[in-house]
Amino acid sequence: MRNFTDQEIVRRNKVEEIRNYCNPYPERYEVTHSLKEARNLTDGTTGVSIAGRIVFMRKMGKLSFIRLRDIEADIQVSLMIDLLGEDSYTFFKKLIDVGDFIGVTGEVATTQTGEKTLRANTLTFLGKALKPLPEKFHGLTDPELCYRNRYVDMIMNEDTRKRFLIRMNFVKELRNYLDNHGYYEVETPILNNKPSGATARPFKSHHNALDLDVYLRIAPETYMKRSVIAGIPKVYEIARCFRNEGMDATHLQDFTMIEAYQAYFNYQDNMKFIQELLQTIIMKLYGTLTIQIGDKEVDLSGDWPTVSFRELIIKYANIDINEYNTKESLLDKIKDEKIELESETPIEQLGYGNLVDYLYKKVARPNMINPVYLTEHPISLSPLARANDNNKEITDRFQLVINGAEIVNGFSELVDPIEQERRLLEQAELKAKGDEEAMPMDYDYISAMEYGMPPISGWGMGIDRLIQLLTNSENIKDVVMYPLMKPVDNE
Repeated sequence: MRNFTDQEIVRRNKVEEIRNYCNPYPERYEVTHSLKEARNLTDGTTGVSIAGRIVFMRKMGKLSFIRLRDIEADIQVSLMIDLLGEDSYTFFKKLIDVGDFIGVTGEVATTQTGEKTLRANTLTFLGKALKPLPEKFHGLTDPELCYRNRYVDMIMNEDTRKRFLIRMNFVKELRNYLDNHGYYEVETPILNNKPSGATARPFKSHHNALDLDVYLRIAPETYMKRSVIAGIPKVYEIARCFRNEGMDATHLQDFTMIEAYQAYFNYQDNMKFIQELLQTIIMKLYGTLTIQIGDKEVDLSGDWPTVSFRELIIKYANIDINEYNTKESLLDKIKDEKIELESETPIEQLGYGNLVDYLYKKVARPNMINPVYLTEHPISLSPLARANDNNKEITDRFQLVINGAEIVNGFSELVDPIEQERRLLEQAELKAKGDEEAMPMDYDYISAMEYGMPPISGWGMGIDRLIQLLTNSENIKDVVMYPLMKPVDNE
């Protein structure tokens, strides 16, 4: 049996009283303008119908004021007994609470205090809130409660509404940019036979109808490349991906990323394309390419510089990975330098490429503030990337790093099926030795490659992490509308 507060009991009783006047949960309401549009109308505009949630209410004798809100805007509404009529005004004062939904029609005006207001001449009840909203001046401030009750967080906190408007508008502009540059959006499977497309630990499930173990995708990459094989030269997907790894302020196990592939491009073409894409969208959203992150200003303008893995690790750890070019020698050097790497897999079980990657993340990445392209990744770290023509130990790959966060990962794709098979066999051997982030063999993908592939360059970008950066948010959960949370005891 559920227990209700006194306020909840009062509100539930009001629902029954409302039934004597109207349906407390009506089917629809005709609006002429959104709240944002209504705020921009000229004074004297009549016949304006709007609807929204009441977030503030001041009931007085013959004149009352309320504030309606949605994700985009607030607007004040004045309710006068002379305009509404005595029955509607009495209904409002007796049965309507903060949190309820209403629709009103009337004339736009500006008050003496400069507040844009709708003077209502009709009022329609649209939905009762059985739970009261948090107090106006306290709102919802506990981060965990905000994550669990995002719907209340968004009602009460303007900063939250702004963050998600930025996210939604960013995704819209991202799609527009790619669509306008000739890309086609496709959908690829979330359930996979192989956890391929990236080096990461997968989530495993079971398909009952097929009696088959499956994996939640860690990336859409191999299916995106199948799409290029199928004849789509420019392709992208905004994809929900899943990696069963650690959780911290910049990582979640389920996240949203975009991957895009273009035939006949190389990785340097995509570095230029991504710079132009991000600068265009960010300028459109913010009107500037200088963003505030904590106490730092990050400048996204101009051409972004390029630096190699080797240069960074020499600079910040004084270790030359060309000299320490085997797993055993590099591991010994890391231990000699007393560098503690943070890895869920014991570092002794990591392959050489992953060892280099963890070393870079420890010593160099936190120092990278303004945008920079990291290049020349070890080949064992990039099993799906094309080897460099002049140095077969590195790949034609790049990562965009901003403020110590990896935002974009891309490369010239490996399109040689014989070489791809060899590399995946190496990865499978590493996985058999305990490297849980190594990729498995995927002969279905190899078979697709054998039908022929053009030169391709592709890239992936974590949308959550980029929005975290752009909105100066402390935790990645702040920009995920409904992050996964542990159930509370009373559930």
